[in-house]
Amino acid sequence: MMHFDLVIIGSGSGNSIVTPDLQDRQIAIVEEGIFGGTCINVGCIPTKMFVYPADLAHNAGEWQRLGLHGPAPQPDWPAVRDRVFGRIDPISEGGREYRRTGSPNVTLFEAHAEFAGPKTLQLSTGETLTADDIVLATGTSATVPDVVADSGVPFHTSDTIMRLDELPERLVVLGGGYIAAEFAHVFSSFGVHTTVLARSTLLRHLDDEITSHFTDLVRGRWHLREHVEATAISQAGGEITVELTDGASVQGDVLLVATGRVPNGDRLNLGAAGVKSHPDGRIVVDAHQRTSAPGIWALGDASSDYQLKHVANHEERTVAHNLAHPDDLVVSDHRFVPSAVFTHPQLATVGLTEQEAKASGRPYVTTVQNYGSTAYGWAMEDTTSLCKLIADPATGLLLGAHIMGEQASTLIQPLIQAMSFGLGVCEMARGQYWIHPALAEVVENALLSLDLD
Repeated sequence: MMHFDLVIIGSGSGNSIVTPDLQDRQIAIVEEGIFGGTCINVGCIPTKMFVYPADLAHNAGEWQRLGLHGPAPQPDWPAVRDRVFGRIDPISEGGREYRRTGSPNVTLFEAHAEFAGPKTLQLSTGETLTADDIVLATGTSATVPDVVADSGVPFHTSDTIMRLDELPERLVVLGGGYIAAEFAHVFSSFGVHTTVLARSTLLRHLDDEITSHFTDLVRGRWHLREHVEATAISQAGGEITVELTDGASVQGDVLLVATGRVPNGDRLNLGAAGVKSHPDGRIVVDAHQRTSAPGIWALGDASSDYQLKHVANHEERTVAHNLAHPDDLVVSDHRFVPSAVFTHPQLATVGLTEQEAKASGRPYVTTVQNYGSTAYGWAMEDTTSLCKLIADPATGLLLGAHIMGEQASTLIQPLIQAMSFGLGVCEMARGQYWIHPALAEVVENALLSLDLD
């Protein structure tokens, strides 16, 4: 049995807990899979490295309306793939090697861990670890519906689809969330006939107006089927057939299952340590990221409402501080958590949707400003993108912001800042310069068009 001051399970955001403030502690990191977690290996970063060339390929199809003519670029899938993982894989391996040999107060265990009792971990390699503090940063795994798992038909998830040897002619995407929307954009932009099967509506977590506009736009690019579920899946002669609840069927060469991700806490034997979890599998934590068991902490996708890397990083900083300063605990701030979907058009959101504002019963005003109402929107010949804002008419404070269009994830940042620091709509709109004729003027004009008291 080996004892440590701190054991961290998971090498994603949990790896960053090892700060100079903890250099006097003996720390163990336990990782059973690829080093670095979801974001660097199979999530945020590699997917965006695919999305960027997909954006360029998609935009090439709009050259003619801007007066440009010429052949569209043709995707070289192996070159695109190898560019991505030629950078990603060495980073992951470098992180692993550093923790193996370059961290004097850190011991890396490459194994599966689960609780054998309070503050006691049993590793799949046979070692038993105890610790004064344990951090659970175990992330999530892709969900696979029984109809897929029981079919015997080969399939991919977001963990594997990016490493395909070649582009398929036809891709079937099971799911209607952000993973489905991003990969549907990538593959359709590279010329793959893409079918998306959504159980309800696309991106149902977004503002209804944004979802409606987005869905109308992608119908022309994807074979979109909403409000359907798979009832059976089969394969014959290399062709995959998905039978649907409405009696129809669709065919493809590759099946991508993008039906969500679930926390890995169910693999930790949490009950042995007295750690409680929510019905959906998330570990229960308080505002300080403490679990129900003393000395055990959790962060990121293992416990959070938000499966977002920037949230995991924020919570990691909370845990790192609280471990180093137990008499000066800080709390995680989840008031205004933004997110973006890197599909085409890009989508970004923060705060309340209009349907949430309406359901709350509070007074609110809303406005929609089109990109095409600005000079830069004219330059792009943009007729579809928009910025939607929701505000409290009495206080002038923003309640929500939703942007669909080019660089939405960047344009929304000043709105996140305003909400986080309590800056009112009028002060934001007229208390600073807005570069003309930059695309940010769509945000300025949206602020000015809100009908406040």
